[in-house]
Amino acid sequence: MTIVSDKFLVNLGCGDPGSGNIPRYFALWRQIRVDLDPAVNPDIVADATDLAPIAAGTADAVWMAHCLEHLHIHQVPQALAEIRRVLKDRGFACIIVPDLQRIAGYIAEDRMHDPIYQAPAGPITPHDIVFGYGPAIARGQSTMAHRSGFTPTTLMRHLDDAGFGGYALLRRANFELAMVAQKAAWTEPAQRDALLMALEL
Repeated sequence: MTIVSDKFLVNLGCGDPGSGNIPRYFALWRQIRVDLDPAVNPDIVADATDLAPIAAGTADAVWMAHCLEHLHIHQVPQALAEIRRVLKDRGFACIIVPDLQRIAGYIAEDRMHDPIYQAPAGPITPHDIVFGYGPAIARGQSTMAHRSGFTPTTLMRHLDDAGFGGYALLRRANFELAMVAQKAAWTEPAQRDALLMALEL
């Protein structure tokens, strides 16, 4: 018999069921899928800047992969404040965004439109990473456009400003920044390290 954890995960910007590559670390957690697009059948239709349907201090974790960069930069503090609001006192957020510092080298080499890796959706160029996946945008999916971007320093600064007590950064393959941010200061280094190992996948 499989025992489901009583831990509660908010999958923010969930996309289609099965998308997002949530680590096995969360496999037995109860998951609430939240997205602005009703077509992906989320549990809650909501914008990342307004999570009013989720009560304050109820989530053990928030997973937000490739969602923050779709917001305008002035909306980023609102989204991070909402994420921190819904977390329990010892809760944490996993935030994944494109790593613009790493991709800047390809742009400096004038390789803006050269494919640099193969994703399930197709070849990815520096232009896609900076501005959003071009083929999807061309098909009319305008929400795929990127409206802001981050380096490690700027993302950490936003988390500081939002009042997160501790965080750890991992640079992943495919030009991704993965940040684990705890609402309060880290009290369980082993948990933080386990999360970083899970995010390496």
